[in-house]
Amino acid sequence: MFAVAIDGPAGAGKSSVAKAAAQELGFVYVDTGAIYRTIALHVLRQGVDPHDAPAVEALLPAIQVGLEYTPEGQVMRLNGEDVTSLIRTPEVSMATSACSAIPAVRAFLLQLQRDLAEKNNVLMDGRDIGTVVLPEADVKIYLTASPEIRARRRCLELEQRGTPEPFDQVLSEIQQRDWDDSHRETAPLRQAEDAVVVDTTELNFEESLAALLAVVRG
Repeated sequence: MFAVAIDGPAGAGKSSVAKAAAQELGFVYVDTGAIYRTIALHVLRQGVDPHDAPAVEALLPAIQVGLEYTPEGQVMRLNGEDVTSLIRTPEVSMATSACSAIPAVRAFLLQLQRDLAEKNNVLMDGRDIGTVVLPEADVKIYLTASPEIRARRRCLELEQRGTPEPFDQVLSEIQQRDWDDSHRETAPLRQAEDAVVVDTTELNFEESLAALLAVVRG
């Protein structure tokens, strides 16, 4: 099996570019952020503070996370329910950052992610794929862009969904997410020593995709 690990901050284009790259390569695309978002959604639904590690950990035994792959992409299931469209709200985004900092949550999902890579050629993205989840990945990429560009992209995405938010608010949330992800004690966001940096600040989607594929194909 061949594994490509892509890490980087929120809004750098990991999901969209990685998904397109996986289709081009004929690989399975694994959006690990969506897996963590599914956990966060359950935590919020239960009325639990996502920063309360013991309370979040107590919920894990009752959570069943399922992944399905369709022509339209990765489908996330929470205890059998399709929650793919429910895990992309700003509230879930912030809760995801808190939940993913909890060691028990990361341990709960670690083997699930590794099993996918053992059974398929994968292109997997997240925050700690090249450093923790798949440290022996064949190719490692750190995909990034400036906070301002990432905020603009996020604003456009929210507008297209019919849930627009002010640019300043989105930028502030992204900067807070960056700080939270890079300063957590367990598996913080960082560039793996052997990762190739792909900065998409000045690139459009097609150029970002071409740059990523060029790295994978060597």
